[in-house]
Amino acid sequence: MPSQVRGREDGTCAEDATYNPPALLQRHAHVPDFSTYTEMYKRSVHNPQEFWLEVASEFYWKKTPSGKVLDYNFDINKGKIFVEFMKGAKTNVCYNILDRNVMEKNLGDKTAFFWEGNSQANSSVITYWELLKHVCKFANVLIKLGVRKGDRVAIYLPMIPELVYAMLACARIGAVHSIVFAGFSSESLCERILDSQCVVLVTADGVFRGEKPINLKQIADEALQKCKEKMHHVKNCVVVKHLKGRLNNQNEGKFQTAWNSDVDRWLDELVEDASDECEPEWLDAEDPLFILYTSGSTGKPKGVVHTVAGYLLYTALTFKYVFDYHEDDVYWSTADIGWITGHSYIVYGPLANGATSVMFEGIPTYPHVGRFWEIVEKYKVTQFYTAPTAIRLLMKYGNEAVQKFDLNSLKILGTVGEPINSEAWLWFYNVIGNQRCPIVDTFWQTETGGHVVTPLPAATPLKPGSATFPFFGVVPAVLNEHGKELEGEAEGYLVFKQPWPSIMRTLYGNHERYENTYFKKFPGYYVAGDGCRRDKDGYIWITGRIDDMLNVSGHLLSTAEVEAALTEHPAVAEAAVVSRPHQVKGECLYCFIILKDGMKYTERIAEEVKKQVREKIGPIATPDFIQNAPGLPKTRSGKIMRRVLRQIARNEKDLGDISTLADPSIVEVLFSQRCEAAA
Repeated sequence: MPSQVRGREDGTCAEDATYNPPALLQRHAHVPDFSTYTEMYKRSVHNPQEFWLEVASEFYWKKTPSGKVLDYNFDINKGKIFVEFMKGAKTNVCYNILDRNVMEKNLGDKTAFFWEGNSQANSSVITYWELLKHVCKFANVLIKLGVRKGDRVAIYLPMIPELVYAMLACARIGAVHSIVFAGFSSESLCERILDSQCVVLVTADGVFRGEKPINLKQIADEALQKCKEKMHHVKNCVVVKHLKGRLNNQNEGKFQTAWNSDVDRWLDELVEDASDECEPEWLDAEDPLFILYTSGSTGKPKGVVHTVAGYLLYTALTFKYVFDYHEDDVYWSTADIGWITGHSYIVYGPLANGATSVMFEGIPTYPHVGRFWEIVEKYKVTQFYTAPTAIRLLMKYGNEAVQKFDLNSLKILGTVGEPINSEAWLWFYNVIGNQRCPIVDTFWQTETGGHVVTPLPAATPLKPGSATFPFFGVVPAVLNEHGKELEGEAEGYLVFKQPWPSIMRTLYGNHERYENTYFKKFPGYYVAGDGCRRDKDGYIWITGRIDDMLNVSGHLLSTAEVEAALTEHPAVAEAAVVSRPHQVKGECLYCFIILKDGMKYTERIAEEVKKQVREKIGPIATPDFIQNAPGLPKTRSGKIMRRVLRQIARNEKDLGDISTLADPSIVEVLFSQRCEAAA
């Protein structure tokens, strides 16, 4: 095994640079070394029945499964695509993650959440016993409002405890929650309510993001009005008083919203008389637990459906092993519960393990750029899970913002959402982890429900930027354009040969779209939609979305590969690459670059970055166009909207829906500054 290295002076590292797990972590780890991982992995793949029944034995089942633990068809030519896990079993997720912890494991007094508000003055501690009572009260409120098993409930809330109460109340009574990120527009909220025909909407009066107050109730009202115009009437809108009493006189006026007494209900008034006991609804293993919308290539969001038993077991197991969670740890994911990371690794996975988590309402730079590190110090966080976007943002402010705080409690770091470039990985490892915390670079999707390719912190030697190896029960393969499996060192399409318990079951109301999107291209495989590369040591490197792949003169290039080369130039802070039609090559590369503070764009820089790409990847990857960009079109979760960049590169003005952009004004600026030669 390669010896541990620290990377080059320029902040990059050779691909074969390997970081071995710390011996101290291995002593008490659930999976203490690579040979243990290999042995467990083989068992999970060759004897899934025994493997998953052993995991299931740690949970409560009202009724045990009657047939095969895992049954499926991934081949569209052989009939309907389906996945069934523990069919015939009955359980309740809420019971397993709350009642079981309180009653059976005596964790009632243990902290479930340290809630940290947007303002440092706002925080609270919620024990498992308190959480159970709040959830039962909320469940009784929903029942009183007429919500029944199978009904869909839309939740449009900021990162406040009521968001957890609402989703677990749905899980308790068998209702299906559909959480919409509280940064989405009224149009996006309306579209999601309509698609799943939600009967109730849960929202709040408003929220502060940094210093900015946002009137959520007004956005919710606009969404409900749009629903009404499209002939769907939401019966009840439950409103959390979150900002009431926190507004100054100047902001008070901005929050005068309409109140429709036929529909609107204050939550505090509804829970006043509600009982804090509520019998759980015992659900079939394959009953839906929740719907979560993810963007589709056509522009219409896809309602991903996850089911009860498989999702519970897989999120519980991935959380335990990927973060090597032990009972005294304090875990923190900085994600929003409006995304799948928040569902799986703030709520369901941690609570299933009786974990203590931090839940954060604010943003990383308010009221100062050290807020994340201040929170780590305050709660003595042991596992810290965040996005490469946030890491790159905080890197810009230098090490001084970090050095004020004591981060010695940290044991494990994690990244999620996109492949991480080596410069950001090394900064995270060296500065935040002080060269002693392994980084679990997790690859997964809304559709997968949990981690599918990921290191295990005490078992996997790390390579910066690689997601490394598959989790238990997951069998990846690399295919070429013709659907042939590639062995050994290879690059192509990332697919999966068999299901794991938490894989999505369908798209809500559109099974045909589900089959066409994920199973039609390569029958017999689940197509993740990402490209990947497997190196000589078997490590998997995610290379970018298939629809972001670039075909230049018959050669497949990944956007992530080109962007990594661009950002290695000392003047470049961030880059995004799209394709543009070319008469000779078919497609050519059009690159947007954001320069670091204080750097001025010149033709010399443009030539240097082209040379950088040519030298890093090869002449075929030389960009035809470099556009200096003041910013990039990103969603509120920080993902670059490449569809918009492609249209800018091609000068196509019909952009479709861009309501999910954090700053729509950047689009016009980028159009006005297009490369003249591309006109």
